[in-house]
Amino acid sequence: MTSVLVTAPIPQAALNILRQANLDVDCYNGHGLITKAELLKRVVGKDYLITPLSTQVDRDIIDADPQLKLIANYGAGFNNIDADYARSRQIPVTNTPKVSTVSTAEVTAGLIIALTHRLVEGDRLMRDQGFDGWSPLFFLGHELAGKTLGILGMGQIGQAVAKRLAAFDMKIIYTQRHPLDATTAQALHAQQVPLTDLVAQSDILTIHCPFTPETHHLLGAAEFKAMKDSAYLINAARGSIIDEAALLTALQQGQLAGAALDVYEAEPHVDAGFKALDNVILTPHVGNATVEARDAMATIVAKNAVRVDQGQAPLYIVNP
Repeated sequence: MTSVLVTAPIPQAALNILRQANLDVDCYNGHGLITKAELLKRVVGKDYLITPLSTQVDRDIIDADPQLKLIANYGAGFNNIDADYARSRQIPVTNTPKVSTVSTAEVTAGLIIALTHRLVEGDRLMRDQGFDGWSPLFFLGHELAGKTLGILGMGQIGQAVAKRLAAFDMKIIYTQRHPLDATTAQALHAQQVPLTDLVAQSDILTIHCPFTPETHHLLGAAEFKAMKDSAYLINAARGSIIDEAALLTALQQGQLAGAALDVYEAEPHVDAGFKALDNVILTPHVGNATVEARDAMATIVAKNAVRVDQGQAPLYIVNP
């Protein structure tokens, strides 16, 4: 019987698919993330590996299992896997694109609203000292209507964010290597601009591009200095797209009005400096943390293992 190692608890739907296909399933259910030592031990003899993006799959892991036929990453990103080395071993690496779009776009919209209207600050205030009552100049935030939303990366998630925020009467500008087709751009009322203009013009700048060597620290000290001091930054993409140290300095010096971060450079570590700032919202990488999205992701990774087991090519190969 062929076997699959699942390196973290995942929705039951995936396990049902695997077992119905008569695959022997070894699922890690230990406390916290699986360690490299445990992964090295348990991957031996497995045909398929299903792993979340929080688990590193390097050459050591790949070499530990000569019969490995598939690495199915539970997540849209895959920088946790040495995909190039897997390709050299003729092992396809797959991800779970598209199904996170709605959830991530909704979380982004929520962060934008919460940040500009100071909702998290208000919650903390009420849980601490409370307030003396309504007052005309008390605890003012900002409306979104009439403001400019800058979107860095206009793929599926970026477009979904644009669609939602356009309903708040925001002006939409974006930066991306390739422009949207005219029909899509018109439907979203979105205008393509260079990165320098995106940074300078945005009242809210939200990141939705993938992490690559080219996008590493794409936003740093120079970009933060060029932004409006009334602007807000949102990152629900990948932590290393921004220079976190430069962002912290910019926030501390008042170069930005605030930030909302769902991802981090040294995840799960968060710099204590961010925690000390009232104008920063920090969430624990929950962009696609919905039952609907996670079930859909689980279905993709499980069905890909079954496809390979049945002699078919898996879907969403990232290292062809």
